[in-house]
Amino acid sequence: MKKLITALVVIAVLVVVFLLLGPFYILPEGEQAVVTRFGKIVDVQTSAGLKFKMPVVDNVVKYSSKLLSWDGDAQRIPTNENQFIWVDATARWYISDPALFYETVGSIESGLGRLNDIIDSTIRTVISENDLNEAVRSTNRINQINVVEGFQDVDSEEDAETLKNLTSTVTSQQTIETGREGLSNMILADASRYTDTYGIALEDVIIRQIRYSDDLTQSVYERMIKERNQIAETYRSYGRGQLAEWQGQTEKDRDTILSQAEAQAARIRGEADAQAAGIYAESYGSDPEFFEFYTTLESYRQTVPAMTKVLSTEGEYFGYL
Repeated sequence: MKKLITALVVIAVLVVVFLLLGPFYILPEGEQAVVTRFGKIVDVQTSAGLKFKMPVVDNVVKYSSKLLSWDGDAQRIPTNENQFIWVDATARWYISDPALFYETVGSIESGLGRLNDIIDSTIRTVISENDLNEAVRSTNRINQINVVEGFQDVDSEEDAETLKNLTSTVTSQQTIETGREGLSNMILADASRYTDTYGIALEDVIIRQIRYSDDLTQSVYERMIKERNQIAETYRSYGRGQLAEWQGQTEKDRDTILSQAEAQAARIRGEADAQAAGIYAESYGSDPEFFEFYTTLESYRQTVPAMTKVLSTEGEYFGYL
């Protein structure tokens, strides 16, 4: 009986020691674990729960089983036409094979480093093999848009049509075959061939932003300015034509008004002269002697003050003096 109690005590002590050494570990939801023994993988756990390991000799390395994000730095990349653009991309990934990931990468930080090399290189390769339009556009809907510029303060529909023809610019957009979404899928497919060897699976790769480089932006601005200046000069030319037309019409109206006014003034003067002649004739007929006296005095008023000679009053002209 004493030996049995001793054996039970020894067993209990061993069990306590075994438990104190930590033979169990908890694997939470959203994590997976690789169990190694002396550097060799002996077990892989992907489901949550209470797990067993050999104490002291086994080491548990836990990794996230959730979708993880990758955010790369923007790269300045030349397109197929040698137009430089800044490409900013992001990706989602997860550890598909914990054992392979442990053997080839080791840690999440190292995995992100491998993703930086693979995705950045793939993005540079895909972008440089395609045209600029393929990177900045996803559809061909822009080719179906017909922009009609409206005109205000135009005298007639004919003038509006003339301005429309003069200012119209024909912009032919290149038809895209792949587009930005297609390029993202190409990057995903190319990069996945490399990430699979590290136990990493890419969920998607998304081109988050395309930004023109400074030199390309400047050339775009210069082209836009040139187009706007051409349209502005067309408006100025149309305005100068309208000004000349209005000035010509104003001169014509002025000449017409002056001609009508002069004709009316001549008619009034003729009527007045006729009326004055009638009055003079009537006055002369009523009292010819008085009429002659009055007209002679009026003549004296105009001629005598201007005389610089001494004349005799015996002449007929000075008879009334």
